[in-house]
Amino acid sequence: MDFGLVLQTDPPAATLVERMRRAEEGGFGYGWTFDSCVLWQEPFVIYSRILAATERLHVGTMVTNPGTRAWEVTASAFATLNDMYGARTVCGIGRGDSAMRVAGRRPATLARLEAAMHAIRELAEGREAEVDGTAMRLPWVRDGRLPVWTAAYGPRALALAGRAADGLILQVADPYLVGWMVREARSAAAEAGRDPAELTVCVAAPAYLTDGSAEQAAHAREQCRWFGGMVGNHVADLVARYGEGSGAVPEELTGYIKDRQGYDYGHHGRAGNPDTAFVPDAVVDRFCLIGPVDAQLAKLAELRAAGVDQFAVYAMHDAVDEVIDGYAREVVPAGV
Repeated sequence: MDFGLVLQTDPPAATLVERMRRAEEGGFGYGWTFDSCVLWQEPFVIYSRILAATERLHVGTMVTNPGTRAWEVTASAFATLNDMYGARTVCGIGRGDSAMRVAGRRPATLARLEAAMHAIRELAEGREAEVDGTAMRLPWVRDGRLPVWTAAYGPRALALAGRAADGLILQVADPYLVGWMVREARSAAAEAGRDPAELTVCVAAPAYLTDGSAEQAAHAREQCRWFGGMVGNHVADLVARYGEGSGAVPEELTGYIKDRQGYDYGHHGRAGNPDTAFVPDAVVDRFCLIGPVDAQLAKLAELRAAGVDQFAVYAMHDAVDEVIDGYAREVVPAGV
């Protein structure tokens, strides 16, 4: 299993760059950041510094969207980084949550997401693509390569990933739900005439290492409870689309948001988010990796058996350096 590190682009950028450098040194293969330019600093500027400070680390968005940037701008940014540093970028993309909503816009439709995925990949790899009715090409691109991975939860988005994406990003670490999502996506890949095994699967979720005590577990849950709130934004969209209890999406994913009241993006992805009190401890434990090394290795093995190729650590808590160093020392070398 590959490992990734996911950070927000909070200032100072130099701290983020140094953490990514240490992650590569510790065996991580991927460095990801959020892409929400109102809430955090501009990621593509920082990617250039990360790539300059590393030799093998792949970097990418977790995730960008079709609405914040013109598609040719996104393609050109990735292609420029690849031209400067070698093909070490990944375009993670979704419909748009915080980046769109804090700017007063609605997330993109799945049809527009699929069109953007195609155009960004084609342009970044040097081929012609159509953007909003205009055919264009980046004439300076030579031997371009840009994997496009998409984030998904519901059946239609998972089907899109299966038929059109190079990779699938699942922002939840529940082995049961991950197994269902992987089966949905790979079934769609097979129906589209693709080899399902060629779809890379990345699970992204918080990890917090503890000594196994109840006290540390309770603290870790409070540090990671924000994740259930973030996932809840997408789950609420699924319930609105498919209906509560429709059977289209497992109850294990949708049931916990019944007491959700709202969400302030000013606290998005932050420990202590006051809008996530509705998230029960059991959901935090299911969706995240909390506990000592042996417990986390066991859960990672379950995820691997469910079809996961990469686990990307969301490090948005009070133990960022501890989790980077702990994973580098005890988890990554275990060869899950």
